Amino acid sequence: MTPGFPETLPLPLQQSPQYARALGMMGASVQSMTLGRNTGWCQIQTRKLRALGEVRMISRGPVWAEDAPSLTADWLRNWLRAEPARPFLLNAGPIAPGGLQKAGFWPLMSGASVAVLPLAERGAMRVGLSQKWRNRLSRAEAGKLTVQATVFNGDPAHWLLAAEEDQRRRRRYGGLPRAFTVAYARANPGDARLFCARLDGRPVAAMLFLRHGQMATYHLGHAKPDARALNAHNLLMWRAMCWLAERGHRSLDLGTINTQDAAGLARFKLGTGARALPLGGTWLHLSALAPIARRLPSALAA
Repeated sequence: MTPGFPETLPLPLQQSPQYARALGMMGASVQSMTLGRNTGWCQIQTRKLRALGEVRMISRGPVWAEDAPSLTADWLRNWLRAEPARPFLLNAGPIAPGGLQKAGFWPLMSGASVAVLPLAERGAMRVGLSQKWRNRLSRAEAGKLTVQATVFNGDPAHWLLAAEEDQRRRRRYGGLPRAFTVAYARANPGDARLFCARLDGRPVAAMLFLRHGQMATYHLGHAKPDARALNAHNLLMWRAMCWLAERGHRSLDLGTINTQDAAGLARFKLGTGARALPLGGTWLHLSALAPIARRLPSALAA
């Protein structure tokens, strides 16, 4: 690995050294490498899946210094020649899907979109807020909530982790396990930042953000009913945006956008001024399926 190279790229969470350190603390295997003549970066996980056995996996990568999505398919095609028999999963970042089909990848799931917010000077970000988002923020700023930003030290019993897990069960959505959040905070001291809103001295809402180089990621959050009525999430997100921008982060990943099942959350994320970034979907490479995948109609592989 070229020393310092990852810091020159805006790496998504799954491709960051911080993510690799957290997985390593959990006992997972992660291989990190520079690509080409230091023009790309990739982290490859090794996992055991019940249906496929030991699987290599790339999430949101590789990441390239130049805008050339075809480089991913070309690099994967060459890299897989060394060990074609082992199953390989790719949760692709922005990519040209036709190149993956030619490389023998089988499409499993179409790509989602994520909301990515460019971070800038406070005044410019305020102008970029949607009108409704800005109005709710102004009401929250004039209200009774107070906000405190602290380092999350990896306490597995923190109330936010338990509240968010309960919220997942009730609303039936997935996410990374509590063990990952704890490992990330402990493996990367200072890079898990907690923004907590209090009402009359008691915590009523919180958001947790993970820092990784030039980027940061919104990880999880929860607000009690009285906090939602006071637009606590708008206030917490805004304070985090400003705090991260002031410390040199260039963009904030707000996670997936689901306009069908979570339209309100999608509006909240895009109301910050975030842009929708389409991802390349989930693909599987198996040596037995590769010849068939190459002959799939392009409409199926798109």
